[in-house]
Amino acid sequence: MMKTAKKTYHDGAVSGTKRVVDVLLSVLLALLSVAWMYPVLLILLNSLKLETAISTTSVFELPLGDKFVGLDNYIHGVTKMNFLSSFAYSAVITITSVLLILLCCSMCGWYITRVNSAISKAMYLLCVFSMVVPFQMVMFTLSKTADTLRLNTPFNICIVYLGFGAGLAVFMFTGFMKSVPVAIEEAAMIDGCNPVQIFFKVVFPILKPTMITTAILETMWVWNDYLLPTLVLDIKHYRTIPMAIQYFRGSYGRVEMGPMMACIMITVIPIIIMYLACQKYIIDGVIAGAVKG
Repeated sequence: MMKTAKKTYHDGAVSGTKRVVDVLLSVLLALLSVAWMYPVLLILLNSLKLETAISTTSVFELPLGDKFVGLDNYIHGVTKMNFLSSFAYSAVITITSVLLILLCCSMCGWYITRVNSAISKAMYLLCVFSMVVPFQMVMFTLSKTADTLRLNTPFNICIVYLGFGAGLAVFMFTGFMKSVPVAIEEAAMIDGCNPVQIFFKVVFPILKPTMITTAILETMWVWNDYLLPTLVLDIKHYRTIPMAIQYFRGSYGRVEMGPMMACIMITVIPIIIMYLACQKYIIDGVIAGAVKG
C-alpha cells in the first residue's frame, strides 16, 4: 500500500509539473505571436495616419483625431505609382512560377523515387545542393543569362524561378513519394495506363498535401521577392509590387511613408489570407515529406 501511495503521489506531482510547463509554454508562444504580429499592426495603423503624423514621436500612436485620414493613403498609393499594374505583374509572375514549379518538380520527384539509377541520384543531389548555394553568388551571371535568353519579362521569368525553387520542391516531393506504395502504380499499369496516365490519374491526386504545402511556401517567396525581379526585369517597363514600393520617394529623397504603408498592407493581405486558409496543410505536408520519407 505504501508503494501504491508513493506511486500515486509521484504521478500527481509529474502531472502537476506538466500542467505548469504547458501553461508557461502557452504564455511564451502567445507573447511570441504578439511580437510577430506587432509589425503588421504597426504598418496598418500608420497606413491610416496623416503623412506628417508618421514620425519618430507619433509612429506608435493610434490614428485618432486629425491624424486619421481613412483610405486617402491607399487611394494615393494605388493611383500615383500605377500600383494596379504592379499588382498584376506580381500576380502573373507568382501564378505562372508556382504552377510550373509544382508540375515540373512533382514529376521530377516521382522519377527520382521510382527510377533507382545513378542519374536519378545525381539529380536529387544537385537539387538538394542548390538549396545551400547563396543567391548572391550567381546573381550577376543570372542577370546576364536572363538577358541573353530574353527571360526578362513577367511572362517568362517563371523559368528562372523554376530553377531557384526546384531545390525545396523536389526535396519535399521526393520525401513524400517514398511513402507511397509502388503497388498502386503497378495496379494502374496492369489496367493499361501508360506512365503519363499513371502520374496524372494516380500519383498527382496523392500528392495533394505536399502540393499545397509547396505552393504556399513558393508563393510567399515569389510574391515577396525583390532582388531577382530587380536584376532580371526591365525596370522601365515592368515593376512588381516590392519594386514599386521602393519608388515612393519625393524630392531630396523624402519617402512618402503613408502611401508606402498602405501599399505594403495591400501586398501583405493576400498572403495572410492564403496562409490562414491553408495553414493546416503546411504541417501535414512537411510531416509527410520529412517523417514518412
